[in-house]
Amino acid sequence: MSEMPESYKKLLENAHNKKKENRKFYRTLSRRKDLDQLFHPKHEEAFEHINCLECANCCKTTSPIFRDVDIDRISKHLGMRPSEFTTKYLHIDEDDDWVLNTAPCPFLDKDNRCTIYEVRPKACREYPHTDRKNMAQILDITYRNALICPAVAEITEKIKKEIR
Repeated sequence: MSEMPESYKKLLENAHNKKKENRKFYRTLSRRKDLDQLFHPKHEEAFEHINCLECANCCKTTSPIFRDVDIDRISKHLGMRPSEFTTKYLHIDEDDDWVLNTAPCPFLDKDNRCTIYEVRPKACREYPHTDRKNMAQILDITYRNALICPAVAEITEKIKKEIR
């Protein structure tokens, strides 16, 4: 698998070093009414220079949630029955969601490309979720994603600087 650029590693290292500070920061964010306006422009800025294909840390370390529609679509694409797909690739986690059995994702190739990209789960399509509406609803996830995704780590730092 491709090695992540040093600049991305530094962003993630910084996020890990500031875990406690960022946890507190995200708690204070929950009181704000302008979260979408804070996050969305910084999402666009971050992805102007951060390339997911150079990283793929999300695919290497975590699992998306697979909804039934995702399972049906992907299994059809792979020429499998949904039950075969779930048996081979998924299990139910403690939150009662379908997730991957292994990390890295079995559909990630050596060049950080997704071999099921056109039919990937909704959670993968929307990751890292920093451009979605109602950011207030997912601040816990966003905090955790800052430890996985260099773009979210960068977005977090830019928002901290802007509102302090």
